[in-house]
Amino acid sequence: MHHQATSIRPFIGARNFDTSRRFYQDLGFEERILGHDMSLFKTGDLGFYLQDAYVKDWIDNTMIFLEVDDVDRYWNELLALDLTSKYEHVKLTPIRTYDWGKECFLHDPSGVLWHFGMFSR
Repeated sequence: MHHQATSIRPFIGARNFDTSRRFYQDLGFEERILGHDMSLFKTGDLGFYLQDAYVKDWIDNTMIFLEVDDVDRYWNELLALDLTSKYEHVKLTPIRTYDWGKECFLHDPSGVLWHFGMFSR
């Protein structure tokens, strides 16, 4: 099978849709409202769909890995946003280094776990 894919966009849920929308705007994503219960959030050519839907087991098992060009700079930018003070349930975990590269972690207001990382070259 030969793919000529142009994007991949996961669907994630939100415990509180309006809070999650503000959170992702603060994180620097651009929002395109698709309906009263769904938005597309983009950064460059990458994006994901945020839904006004909350299923605890689904959210608690959702992880997204976003590769960044400089995880140290990204970590400092995350800290500067002060998201843990602005949003309940948001957690940051500092950079960890592995044999494959390094990453830091962010739980969104609903519990979705984001991995921001870069691979060793």
